[in-house]
Amino acid sequence: MRDGNVRAARAASANGDAMQKYLAEAVGTFVLVLGGVGAAVLAGDRIGFLGVSFAFGLSLLAMVYTIGPISGCHVNPAVSVGLMMAGKFDKRHLAGYVIAQCVGAIVAAFVVLLIAKGAPGGYSAGAEGLGSNGYGAASPEGYGGGAAFLTEVALTFLLVLTVLGATDSRAPVGFAGVAIGLVLTLIHLVGIPITNTSVNPARSLGPALFAGGDALRQLWMFIIAPLLGAAFASAVYRLVNRPAVQITAARAEEALPEERRERIVGRRDVERPV
Repeated sequence: MRDGNVRAARAASANGDAMQKYLAEAVGTFVLVLGGVGAAVLAGDRIGFLGVSFAFGLSLLAMVYTIGPISGCHVNPAVSVGLMMAGKFDKRHLAGYVIAQCVGAIVAAFVVLLIAKGAPGGYSAGAEGLGSNGYGAASPEGYGGGAAFLTEVALTFLLVLTVLGATDSRAPVGFAGVAIGLVLTLIHLVGIPITNTSVNPARSLGPALFAGGDALRQLWMFIIAPLLGAAFASAVYRLVNRPAVQITAARAEEALPEERRERIVGRRDVERPV
């Protein structure tokens, strides 16, 4: 009877931990899309490609340190798939992560749309795109489907490979967020003129649902290409990098145990009555 109670308690704890991770992923993806797509839609004509690129990179950088220790801060189905294929993420949580990421992206896109509609003259997601991704006539600079597909595969490869390397057990502790945030900025600097930069199926899904038209018809590319890029990154990572100890992204983004102890001790010292 006691063993049954222990197992039930452990199962309840595991379910609670999983829900915390899913909620963290939803919140993190919400912030990424709100920050990045919001910058493109609401301020793109003022800050340009460079500003939008930094908006995406800084949003991700902030979230790595905010939710990274909870969920690993994937905020991207392609990253979750790449980490799973590399053995750094439990496949049991893949569906929950992807659903949470998509929900976060959709809610964020809706919030951006509501804000944009408050502008003088209103805003039409169908006519103006809501920062959606596309190729051909839907590409910012008119790039064709082949170039767009190759761009998304290659840039997602770069993103996922960076995530895998930055969260390696031998990587410098505490700097994963900097590397990941900067590489997402670089990726957007390259990709915005071509596809408006996806490298993230959830990020593409959110705006496409409200923009409709070409954004929705071309959405397949911004699901398949990032997943292929993630698969290639995982294969290369496994080929060139075989650490003696494999750790998850969430573990890699935690503070060191001694750092956590110092914070706790410091907090007690501050709170201790004089």
